[in-house]
Amino acid sequence: MTQNKTIEDILQNYHTIAVVGFSSKKERAGYYVPAYLQKHGYRIIPINPKLEQGLGERAYPNLLKVPHTIEVVLIFQRSEAVLPFVEQAIQIEAKAVWMQLGIQHLEAAEQAQRGGLKIVMDACMMVEHRNRAKSD
Repeated sequence: MTQNKTIEDILQNYHTIAVVGFSSKKERAGYYVPAYLQKHGYRIIPINPKLEQGLGERAYPNLLKVPHTIEVVLIFQRSEAVLPFVEQAIQIEAKAVWMQLGIQHLEAAEQAQRGGLKIVMDACMMVEHRNRAKSD
């Protein structure tokens, strides 16, 4: 499956998104991207050990502490910090890992695929959603 097809599949079929590196600062992509996605019907679960909540949802320190199903793990972290979150995504049986624009980690991507997860790297979920909404 090409990355383009994977993106389409994720955007259409998965609606619960854990945002690793969720930010409380409105000017940061870790805030405005999940805020946009929430406005378009996705459930956002903030993952940030420094926050109690975000966008009206309880925040969690890591993926393993979330008590309900997560379909997509959206990562806002430096590329070199991605691997532990991919390992957690596999542990919790998420369906996909999405690394935001500028974030790539080939080893983590291969590990996610071996664990049965769909993978997107170096793409903005908000931009991809907008582009598809325009073409519909």
